[in-house]
Amino acid sequence: MIRTLLLIAIGGGIGSAFRYLTSIIIQKYYGSVFPLATLITNVLGCFLIGIALLEKNDLVNSNIKWFFITGFCGGYTTFSTFGLENINLLQNNHSGIAFLYIGLSIITGLLAVWLGLNIVK
Repeated sequence: MIRTLLLIAIGGGIGSAFRYLTSIIIQKYYGSVFPLATLITNVLGCFLIGIALLEKNDLVNSNIKWFFITGFCGGYTTFSTFGLENINLLQNNHSGIAFLYIGLSIITGLLAVWLGLNIVK
């Protein structure tokens, strides 16, 4: 149990650091109301989980799943930020952008998981 918690904590810390770096890099080259950094982070996180969850993949059958899937991807993806950004967009009368962002996040996230699963096959 302690080992699992440590794996999750270390992976989550690394994932959170990568989340921050992704945000900094995207904001450096892209400036807009649309929260592109969170969208890219969530889609990439879905893609990575899709790769990791393939049944034949060794990640699913080892402690690495705690480190990578629960820890890293859990720390890297940002669904709570996604919710907050959408509320902010709606409160600031950017409902069109909010609904575009919601739709893109859901559709591209699902496609990324599917793509990750199929690439590893």
